[in-house]
Amino acid sequence: MKRLLLTSALPYANGHIHIGHLVEYTQTDIFARYWRMTGRRCVYLCADDTHGTAIMIRARQEGRSEADVIADMSAAHQRDFAAFQIRFDHYGSTNSPANRALCEEIWASLRERGRVTTKEVTQLFDPEEGMFLADRFVKGTCPKCAAPDQYGDSCDRCGSTYAATDLVEPRSALTGARPEVRSAQHLMVAIEPERPFLTTWTQGEGRMPKEIANYLAGHFLSEPLRDWDVSRPAPYFGFEIPDAPGNYWYVWFDAPIGYMAASKEWCDRQGEAFDDWWRSEETEIVHVIGKDIVYFHTLFWPAMLRSARFTLPSRVQVHGFLTVNGEKMSKSKGTFVLASTYLKHLDPAYLRYYYASKLSSKVDDIDLNLEELVNKVNAELVNKVVNLASRSSRFVAQAGLSAAYPDDGGLFAAAAAEAEAIGAAYAGFDYARATRIIVSLADRANEYVDRMQPWALAKQPDKKAEVQAVCTVALNLFRQIVIYLAPVLPKLAEDVGRLLGCPMDRWELAKTPLVGTPVAAYEHLMKRVDPGAVEKMIAESRPADEAGAQGGAAAQGG
Repeated sequence: MKRLLLTSALPYANGHIHIGHLVEYTQTDIFARYWRMTGRRCVYLCADDTHGTAIMIRARQEGRSEADVIADMSAAHQRDFAAFQIRFDHYGSTNSPANRALCEEIWASLRERGRVTTKEVTQLFDPEEGMFLADRFVKGTCPKCAAPDQYGDSCDRCGSTYAATDLVEPRSALTGARPEVRSAQHLMVAIEPERPFLTTWTQGEGRMPKEIANYLAGHFLSEPLRDWDVSRPAPYFGFEIPDAPGNYWYVWFDAPIGYMAASKEWCDRQGEAFDDWWRSEETEIVHVIGKDIVYFHTLFWPAMLRSARFTLPSRVQVHGFLTVNGEKMSKSKGTFVLASTYLKHLDPAYLRYYYASKLSSKVDDIDLNLEELVNKVNAELVNKVVNLASRSSRFVAQAGLSAAYPDDGGLFAAAAAEAEAIGAAYAGFDYARATRIIVSLADRANEYVDRMQPWALAKQPDKKAEVQAVCTVALNLFRQIVIYLAPVLPKLAEDVGRLLGCPMDRWELAKTPLVGTPVAAYEHLMKRVDPGAVEKMIAESRPADEAGAQGGAAAQGG
């Protein structure tokens, strides 16, 4: 099987990780963990996306260098990811020598193929700050519905999109000054010559979710592709373009190249050849991204890779947005929850399991219903899965498991037969299907325990062998279930490995029962979700003035 190089979109270094981000990184981490359990070589890489105007402005406002800002954010990001059991093989930065060198290599290939042109671009310019303004740094009145205080690209009230120069009474969000309309030379990359290739590539079977392929075919590839504006004039925080002094690569040029730079750094550290991962038919490259950045990853990015003769992605897996209680995440309602805030109140395993139970291979939005989170974790993980161990392990803490696997009416064999379907669901990014099958196995195992009642048998001195046999079956069914859940709940798998004294890190282990081994004293594997802890998390996530005014009760409804 081909080796697998796996990436998530690079988090921007201007903000902390929140629960919306964690949909993607959890999704990718589960995929990586499953394939590692099968024995496939899988490398999961990530980095901070560090360039752009926002970082530059923040550094100025804080009186620090951009390097200091991104170093602090990198440490915070990696700390949050680790706490949510998201395991990267390497975590880099787009502001690295490796990324600069690869940007220059790809740029040279675009130049060589005649893809680079120049164009006069008109933008709003802040005369006080002395810089052109990105859309996010312009505010004004919507030209369509007259809503005030709208950003320079779209209106939150009516949903219209427009150019920043169309805003009524625009002002700089940085200084409040009225922007001037100025022009500057920008470097453009022609994508249209690649349209025949991109049409074929995007429509390839399994390349991306079908709805994304159809969207690209209908909205972009059915007509000539516009040139891509890949430069920004100084001042700008990024890499200066070697053959165009005073101009910098736009952040979306160097950000995806960050995947390659992280690979190069990992290869150098491991003593591996970079071309074995990025110029090889023996490597499968999979990107996991949100639906808001499809355009860059499925049109610009493959065109760049093809120009420089790098391996193209085998799959671009796309997920939808996260809503909370049926609405956009909201700071005022306390549903815009930072990863660090969540960790103060709740076990990360709860969120990993909930997301897994909702994620499919489609691009549907995911709703985090907080009441459902409580009920699902308590009913499925605690009552059905973990309780299998708590209801049976204490009866064999001294005797251990039976020397031979007892007759269980075919339960273990039936669960072993489900390994292929569960594995196929993980491999296809259909985690919701995987968890449904696993919960059904937990239901069957609990039916067995309810029927055999080891607690009742244990009260009869002459039933010791029968108690041991029943608990051996129950714990083996439990072990199978936890192996199947290990990509989602790695810590639970580690804890169960200590309880049963066995490895839990290979998929094939679910095929063979565990016999004749000791069982450790039972320790709680997972607590029930406390609804009060959820309320406290929401209360802490509200702005201080609103949290005080609304109190804790508002957390229940939204």
